[in-house]
Amino acid sequence: MNRHGEINVPALQSVEEDINNYIAKHIDPESEYLFSLYRATNIHTVHGRMASGHIQGQLLKMLVGMIKPKNILEVGTFSGYSAISMANGLDSDGKIYTFEINDEMEDFTRKWIEGSDVANKIVFNIGDANILAPKLGIDFDMAFIDGDKRTYIETYEMTMKILRKGGYILADNTLWDGHVIDPAYDRDRQTIGIRNFNDHVAADDRVEKVILPIRDGLSLIKKIK
Repeated sequence: MNRHGEINVPALQSVEEDINNYIAKHIDPESEYLFSLYRATNIHTVHGRMASGHIQGQLLKMLVGMIKPKNILEVGTFSGYSAISMANGLDSDGKIYTFEINDEMEDFTRKWIEGSDVANKIVFNIGDANILAPKLGIDFDMAFIDGDKRTYIETYEMTMKILRKGGYILADNTLWDGHVIDPAYDRDRQTIGIRNFNDHVAADDRVEKVILPIRDGLSLIKKIK
């Protein structure tokens, strides 16, 4: 905060970066493969920051290990970092069915998924999960939602229909760089989508929920009805 009582945004960003660096040094190290994938994602794609990264990837892996799902649905594969991280936490018979709507990512992502040592646990699909996932005929134990923020509610409701009772949904980016509480973003469609989603989940008595302030916000949601 400066002498006028205003928040110094660069200072806050520096503190957040320092904290993340500290965390990264005090958790299990990132594998060489995931490190290379994250680096390649940032070099060869426009929105490299969208990849989950070391800290969130490790959290996803551990949550999978705790929940012990047989089938995971992922909406929004991007470069495959989160899918590979979750697959690293799966039992030998577990599967991740991941969907990426942007077909321009297929060549990049498929190469990295198929080159990983968990490729046999990942089923990579190009297309709209909201249309295609229900056609799989699978009851999912866990889902990771990280697709179009403008259609989060639609994706959530689709997922609830194919998620077993007691299953978990993880929804990424639910704090959206703080834009959810910033009036400057009141007309931004993605911010509006996240705000509406958060309100929708908060009012949903079919689930238990909490928002973790990790990275860009991660909602942990359990289906109880």
